[in-house]
Amino acid sequence: MSKKSRLITLLLCLLVGELGIHRFYVGKIGTGVLWLLTGGVLGIGWLVDLICIVLGSFKDSDGNEITNWDVNGAD
Repeated sequence: MSKKSRLITLLLCLLVGELGIHRFYVGKIGTGVLWLLTGGVLGIGWLVDLICIVLGSFKDSDGNEITNWDVNGAD
C-alpha cells in the first residue's frame, strides 16, 4: 500500500490533472512531464487516471496502489 493520499491524488487530478501534477505527487516524474507537455495526453490520459484513482487502482512510482484516503498517509 502506498503512503500517498488517495484524496490528495484525486483532488490534484480533478483540479490540475491535465498538467500532470497528480503524477508528480505520486513520483511518476516522466509521465508527469508527458502530461504537462500534452495536456494530459489530450485529456484522454487525464480521464483514465481519474477513473483509476476513483476505483482505487492508481499506483505510485513504486507500483503500490494508492488506496488510503487519509491525508496524513498510511502509517
